Amino acid sequence: MSQWEELKANLGKIEERIGYTFQKKDLLMAAFTHSSYVNETKAKGIADSERLEFLGDSILGLLIAEYLFQRLPEEPEGQLSQLRSQIVDATSCAKYLNTLGFSELILLSRGERIHAGQGKMSIQADTFEAIIGALYLDGGLEEVRTFLFAYFKEMIEEEIKNPTVNYKAELQDFSQKYYRKTPTYEVAKVVGPEHAKIFHVVVFLNEKEVGRGMGRSKKEAEQAAASDALSKRAEFSKESPTS
Repeated sequence: MSQWEELKANLGKIEERIGYTFQKKDLLMAAFTHSSYVNETKAKGIADSERLEFLGDSILGLLIAEYLFQRLPEEPEGQLSQLRSQIVDATSCAKYLNTLGFSELILLSRGERIHAGQGKMSIQADTFEAIIGALYLDGGLEEVRTFLFAYFKEMIEEEIKNPTVNYKAELQDFSQKYYRKTPTYEVAKVVGPEHAKIFHVVVFLNEKEVGRGMGRSKKEAEQAAASDALSKRAEFSKESPTS
């Protein structure tokens, strides 16, 4: 059985897990179809997930923003924005998809499968966003809201109660208060094969290097660099800021 046939055979199970029966099955198929699969097969009439990802990202952001606005009436805009970013970032979206158990059904090219593409956080996160986009188009906003909070409310609440430290935001606040400038980040180097890159990032305050970090994504490396800088702030904060 081909990947396409296997996915098609599992649509009923996917719908049962989501709690919604699609009128347009092609939307659900597209949500699980990575662009690499379409490029490899060159099959006509098969849509990939990219446009659905774009839509799903916005819908997810809207519903989480609304939830936080109502859930935390005393929190300032900055804190709400930070929480929303954490709840809808790639790490969280990949975790949501894995909770559903759908990773093995993502249609990928042979090259992506060889490099364990179904386990890639970015691909898992994009697929989850595409599912949100497909559900919105087929069932509307209320169906997405029902699905999202039926399955993931506990995980969202955990993020609210125990938010991940945003080192970049902390360093930016410090820099703006002390130097009246924002930090700048530069990728020093990228090492490793295409499917397992490691980014090395340097962060500067007031044009001086203050921290270094590494990670599997540029974003992760920037957070590590900001954390490194914050651990040394007692050293560089003694210097006179340049006006």
